[in-house]
Amino acid sequence: MVIERACRTEDGACRHLLLWRAGPGWRLLGSAVLGGGLGEREWVVNAQVRPGYSRMDPQRHLAGLAAAEGLGGPGAGLMTAAPVDEFTWAGDGGAVAVVTTGIGVPTWACAPEAAPAHRYVPGTINILVVVPVAVSDAGLVNLLTTVTEAKVQALLDAGYDCSGTPSDAVCVAVRRAGSGEEPEPFGGPRSRWGARVARAVHTAVREGAERDRARRARGPAPDHARSTPDCRRRFVLAVDQLS
Repeated sequence: MVIERACRTEDGACRHLLLWRAGPGWRLLGSAVLGGGLGEREWVVNAQVRPGYSRMDPQRHLAGLAAAEGLGGPGAGLMTAAPVDEFTWAGDGGAVAVVTTGIGVPTWACAPEAAPAHRYVPGTINILVVVPVAVSDAGLVNLLTTVTEAKVQALLDAGYDCSGTPSDAVCVAVRRAGSGEEPEPFGGPRSRWGARVARAVHTAVREGAERDRARRARGPAPDHARSTPDCRRRFVLAVDQLS
């Protein structure tokens, strides 16, 4: 699996984004701001934006970023104020999880209504999971639930008292079923692929949470004003073999 890091100059600084050029033959279920829901998707973009991002047209913004990178056809786009350079990933039995982690606003899903924050603190945990087999619609929903459960377990194991941040997003991509192929019916944590996904997500989110804590202790890294050739890079994720 190849993840690309691209870049653009925006809001007075170089901003990076991660790209997965999946190509045809994939179905995705997710909460991405662009291309969320259930359908066929050929690419995924995870774009870093400035803290305090306030544009009211994030779908248009993400579509423009994708077009600038030559991405056509249906796709999905996510945003985060966390540095996408610090993405973490893990694979298990052919399943892979790619995570960007910013825990500036840790919260529990069920919490008392709070007064509006006076100061914006960037955060968001964005998770992309790729499963290289066909999965039924119900199994895909089950996988999305398993991802969320594994994320919460990883945060607790990393020492956080939260279930995530208010703006977390999850996308799960699976193969489109071929003619006559029976898709996998299950995606719960004790199913074949659900268990693999849970382990991959737990590993990647826990590492990301620990890195985020260390990064915040050091303080923010300075922005660089212009993009350079080094800002673009390909990461080949050596996912273990399908079994």
